[in-house]
Amino acid sequence: MRRRRKTILRTLNSCLRPRYAARGLPHLKGEEGSTPIEYAFIFILYMAMLFGICGFAFALYAYHFASHAAKSATRWAAVNGFTCTSDLSCTAPATQTDIQNYVAQITPPGINPNNLTVTASWPSTTGICATQNNQPGCTVEVQVSYNYSFILPLVMSKPLTLSSTSEMIIAH
Repeated sequence: MRRRRKTILRTLNSCLRPRYAARGLPHLKGEEGSTPIEYAFIFILYMAMLFGICGFAFALYAYHFASHAAKSATRWAAVNGFTCTSDLSCTAPATQTDIQNYVAQITPPGINPNNLTVTASWPSTTGICATQNNQPGCTVEVQVSYNYSFILPLVMSKPLTLSSTSEMIIAH
């Protein structure tokens, strides 16, 4: 009985073995060496995904700053209007340069100030706002733009312009 079992196992083993295996190339028959190649492919995909996540996270950080800076600068300009010198709450009414300096002061680490553009305007053209921009009741609009470049290795891309605009009525 023992002999019979061995021959049956040998017969099953020979039937289950693929017949199309490379007979002339014995070093390619097994799966030896496939692990480093599979690891290399997975590593490349993992690193691309990791750099992509980091790049988009920093873009989101830069956009959040542009949005926050536009809102803060608009509030600051609305409070530092034409009449703020009468109660000594400011030394002079807000100008384009003052608003640019304010945004430069609140710029956090990681944001390149050279890629930052701040534009302030007083778009009202009716009533007293047509002659003097900074009067209470007029509107002030601040737009903050940031040119962001992705930091992905081996990938060249155009800068992405992230911008935010805020508008508020001057209260003071």
